[in-house]
Amino acid sequence: MVEVPKRALQTGRVAGLRAMEDGTRLRLATQAAGVAVFDWDVAADTIVWDGALDILPRHLDLGSGRLFLDSLAEAGRARLEELLASHAIEATGFVIDIDIAFAMGAVGFTLVGSRMPGAGGATHRLAGVMRESTDRQRELQRLGYLARHDELTGHLNRNSLRAELTLAIERATAENRHCAFLVASIDRLAMVNDGFGLDAGDEVIVGVGERLARSLRGSDVIGRTAGNKFGVILKNCSAGEMDVVAGRLKRAVRDTAIETRGGTVFATCSMGAVWLPDGAATSQEAMLHAEEALDHARGRGRDGYAVYEPSPQRECRRLRQMAIADETVRALREGRLRLAFQPIVAAATRHVGHYEALLRMVKEDGTVLAAGHFVPAAEQMGIVHLIDRHALEQAIAMLKTHPRIVLAVNVSGTAADDPVWLQDFLDHLAAHRDVADRLIVELTETAALQRFEDNGRFITRLRELGARVAIDDFGAGYTSFRNLRLLKVDMVKIDGAYVKDLAANPENQVFVRTLVGLARNLGLATVAEWVDCDADAALLQQFGVDYFQGFHFGAPKLEPDWMEG
Repeated sequence: MVEVPKRALQTGRVAGLRAMEDGTRLRLATQAAGVAVFDWDVAADTIVWDGALDILPRHLDLGSGRLFLDSLAEAGRARLEELLASHAIEATGFVIDIDIAFAMGAVGFTLVGSRMPGAGGATHRLAGVMRESTDRQRELQRLGYLARHDELTGHLNRNSLRAELTLAIERATAENRHCAFLVASIDRLAMVNDGFGLDAGDEVIVGVGERLARSLRGSDVIGRTAGNKFGVILKNCSAGEMDVVAGRLKRAVRDTAIETRGGTVFATCSMGAVWLPDGAATSQEAMLHAEEALDHARGRGRDGYAVYEPSPQRECRRLRQMAIADETVRALREGRLRLAFQPIVAAATRHVGHYEALLRMVKEDGTVLAAGHFVPAAEQMGIVHLIDRHALEQAIAMLKTHPRIVLAVNVSGTAADDPVWLQDFLDHLAAHRDVADRLIVELTETAALQRFEDNGRFITRLRELGARVAIDDFGAGYTSFRNLRLLKVDMVKIDGAYVKDLAANPENQVFVRTLVGLARNLGLATVAEWVDCDADAALLQQFGVDYFQGFHFGAPKLEPDWMEG
């Protein structure tokens, strides 16, 4: 008998205990993370699990690979069978989403692991972890739905409707027939919001959308194109039929009251129409022309209707917008869309508190254009999302390069109406959370109100990430201070139209003083825009304004002094 040294016995026991502790720690970690570890011997058709009973139904036979595959929904099973059939020589990692049927419905899981090949590259073993991912899948499905549909009404959103309109025009052209596009605008929705509340306004939007949809043929398509607007595609119709359908749609809205939580509302809508492809060759042109007709219809009062008619002046304006949009895309591609930084100074000290990052286009000849020269055209042509994303990326890069500055960036009204884009904004900011506490996101008052609940969630998430939120152009829209409290913003920027030449305008003084007083009662910081002289600044400081912004305190600069430090 060989005598084992006492020290060796102790070492062996310690190693055994350590191995047991490692296994226990692994088991506890997987339980806490809600994952199951698996080791799948493909040749033997057996799977060894650890933690599976914590996340899977007990009635499932998990020991057999074939039975496990049979429990999966088709899409996930097909991907897994493709992996099992692989003959790749190298070991590879995999991530596969699957669905397993439960008594209460299918539940989503994600398999993450490694494929280990055997002889000839055939799959010998799969090992990894499985975690529940139902919430993630539902969120992906929700975002996928929102990518095509309007969340409030369930109809197509603007981008999806435009894609459908493109197909309709192409088919009508190819088959030598006609179609039409109508845009319907709910009349005086702002009065409903003011008189009955924003919830009632949303109910009116939903009610109008339902009435329009019920009055269409099965082949026609409806979508929501803006806060109070719907677009309708009439496939295969004559010019006379277009007028008849427009009348029927307006009656459907006008003749039936809409019951809201705030009371009964009798709504009307004005309509603009364009006959296609005679009136426009592309979906972009069709939408613009229908909007032009809508402007004429609204000029006649409520419940109006007008058809687009070519106008040399309008055509010239449209071509100019298209040229500006093309130049904007080219400037973006060539790195000539840049940020200029305007100081916002503390009223008490006149020291810079932060800077607003303002978009500028540097033309090929070196001329610098303010955002007002190209952003409206970008919004009309549907490319403003690209510009807003570019501005955010540049601002975050600047914050990382210059750790002492604080920047404010703007979200355009069009972007604020798109929940998918807002989520993309949040995702990008979350990836750079280290600078979020030095970022102020500015939403215009009217944009914040367009989709009140979506923007409320957007603002809440921004603040959770550490950013601050400002309402820009405050006083220009219809925000009540009740809504301002619900939005939970950090500051308001008083519309410069009320600040300019303030010392010489007693009426504006009363208005600004009231705004500042109410903002202070809500604990909000105030910024006065367009402050152009000492007299206005002194008056604003007396009213209690916290910050000034205007050329008197500094013009926007592409390369401010702090860039050199």
